[in-house]
Amino acid sequence: MTGPLGRRSFLGAAAALGGAALVGPLAPLARARPAASRPDTLHTPPGFQPEGIAVSPGGLAYTGSLLDGSVYRVDLATGAGRIITPALGRGEASVGLKLDGPGRLLVAGGASGRIRVVHAGDGRVLATHQAATGTAFVNDVIVGCGGAWFTDSFNDVLYFLPAGRAPRAVALSGEWAPTPPGGQVWGANGIERTPDGRALLVVNDNVQALFRVDPRTGAATEVELDGGSVANGDGLVVHGRTLYVVRNQDQAVDVFTIAADARRAGFVRRITDPRFDEPTTAAVHGGRLYVVNAAFDSDWSDPATASTIVSCPS
Repeated sequence: MTGPLGRRSFLGAAAALGGAALVGPLAPLARARPAASRPDTLHTPPGFQPEGIAVSPGGLAYTGSLLDGSVYRVDLATGAGRIITPALGRGEASVGLKLDGPGRLLVAGGASGRIRVVHAGDGRVLATHQAATGTAFVNDVIVGCGGAWFTDSFNDVLYFLPAGRAPRAVALSGEWAPTPPGGQVWGANGIERTPDGRALLVVNDNVQALFRVDPRTGAATEVELDGGSVANGDGLVVHGRTLYVVRNQDQAVDVFTIAADARRAGFVRRITDPRFDEPTTAAVHGGRLYVVNAAFDSDWSDPATASTIVSCPS
């Protein structure tokens, strides 16, 4: 995430990851319809300002608000949606978010330094953890490598949340380029798993580079890119051996073919779309790429201001 609120954040994760699995919340809201008839532009509520995205196997998409921490769920087949987690108050945000195996949402809480766990069915906040204090921006999250991993855009650490425990910080080292202190420069932003599932991928906006991170040690190695760019890189998506890098201020998504161990990646193409409005994150579902517009330059002091999630070929 980028813009006046910074890139993505995270709001306290879950001591209660060990709760019962959800029964039915991820089932489609309506009978499945052919992909060709699905809406290609999904409207989020006025005054919401979306940032992250998670999509269930059944085609329900979740996005969080940078303005008040609320969470919106929308059916990709019909465009019907509703807010499932109401506004959490001033100073709260929901930035990156992902679904875990049982169907809970792990939500990065931005400048609050928190991580939340949210029931994907009814939107209840199941648990909140204070992962960081002081100047911090918990930005993005991925589930894998033993738990959930969150980036902090102002500090050179990842926060690891194993199931049923509190988060702990893992320092980024090796070839990782340090982020200047003070919260004025963005470092770590989007995060993903490598295709082989053995390591993490993290984009560093400070040096416009992509890094492979060993989850055991935090040691980072720069990924060798053959063409393309990760400048202004925000959300990352790995789908098979394809890597999508959402480049917010560039109004584009760069697509790469990436090695299984993610030590190198080759540029394939650049996706642009006139509907992009400072896109931040994306998800692949049903052969389509769903891209979230954070619209940072819009007048979000006007409660009528709204944004969209747009669908394009993956």
